[in-house]
Amino acid sequence: MARKAKRDLTIEQQLARGPIDLPFLALVLVLTAIGLITVLSASYASAMYDLDPDVFTGGDPLYYFKRQFGFAVLGVAAMFIISKIDYQQFRWMSVFALAGSIMLLALVFTPLGRTAGNTDVRRWIYLFGIRFQPSEVAKVGVILYFSASLSKRNDQLKGPPKKWNRRTFLGRAGDFLDRIGFLELVPYAAILVVVLALLNKEPHMSGMILITVAAASVLLVSGISLGWFVAGGTLVVGALAFLITQTKYMTKRITIWLDPFSDYRGDGFQPIQSMISIGSGGLLGVGLGNSRQKYLFLPEEHNDCIFAIWCEEMGMVGAVVLMALFALLIIRGYWLALHARDRFGTLLIVGIMTLLAAQVFLNIAVATNFMPVTGISLPFFSYGGTALAIQLAEMGMVLSISRQIPAVKAE
Repeated sequence: MARKAKRDLTIEQQLARGPIDLPFLALVLVLTAIGLITVLSASYASAMYDLDPDVFTGGDPLYYFKRQFGFAVLGVAAMFIISKIDYQQFRWMSVFALAGSIMLLALVFTPLGRTAGNTDVRRWIYLFGIRFQPSEVAKVGVILYFSASLSKRNDQLKGPPKKWNRRTFLGRAGDFLDRIGFLELVPYAAILVVVLALLNKEPHMSGMILITVAAASVLLVSGISLGWFVAGGTLVVGALAFLITQTKYMTKRITIWLDPFSDYRGDGFQPIQSMISIGSGGLLGVGLGNSRQKYLFLPEEHNDCIFAIWCEEMGMVGAVVLMALFALLIIRGYWLALHARDRFGTLLIVGIMTLLAAQVFLNIAVATNFMPVTGISLPFFSYGGTALAIQLAEMGMVLSISRQIPAVKAE
């Protein structure tokens, strides 16, 4: 009966029931487990003293760990459920994911929106008893929609060319813009402009950078001309330079990055303490749980600066091991993208893994003061339950695609 039931399944259904990629799964679970241990070590001091004005811990030293652990369990469950879904279903979901993420970004500016402490930065919403950043959802929405739409690009290009009335100026202009591929990019550029404009209004520069990088990676792999990336890159750099010079808090971040000691009791305090934490670890570290910097010295020790705590406790050897694990996960993800069953699977994995790689690089770069403070968390490590759950759900999408990799190529 079991064999007959299996024969009754369509080819797509049989492929979707294939084995998931175990090396990728193992790396995700290992990083998640290490991340939970690090959150426990890094957060119990600030949780005990109840330092965060936006969170009431009640003096429970395990407050952050218990919440992170709960979301980790939820995220792992979601990862396995999503991995069993035929990833072709993500195509029609992509439109709703993008529309929903734009709506959530707009809700930030309603009474549901929340600010950070006493600042004017408005990046969170409080919905159904959960406080989270809609930008995390927007990252997935943009990647899904771009991947689903651009996966059909070759078929669209093979269709009959659009006829323009070359006797008119508009007709000649339209024909020229169509031939150089400009009109093809207009819908994607319009979506990015809307999403980035909402993020800029929060303001959320790090979110803007990550979404731009992820979207660009999908566009690049889909076959868009390199010339547009040169032009687009120039435009983005110019826009960022304008925003930085015209925004007071961004200009100050650049100044602090160049010379943290110019305001060592103010905004320069965090990068200075982060470098002290990393340097204090030496070669082998002071031991897991023995960090001194987490005792009210290093701000955001269980969030943006958690890598510095890891370096202090586990030393340079631990830092190298951690970066190697992330590198192996990213490389394995790109390997799966190369062997994906179709173009949609390839583009989706590329977008997800590029987003992950950019977050890892930027977080570590900030912790070491290689780059200005951006507020980017370290995937699987930084405290943030909804962010962790969404990251694990993204890994579930990659695993779903891995199920349909032909057996010969997967060996």
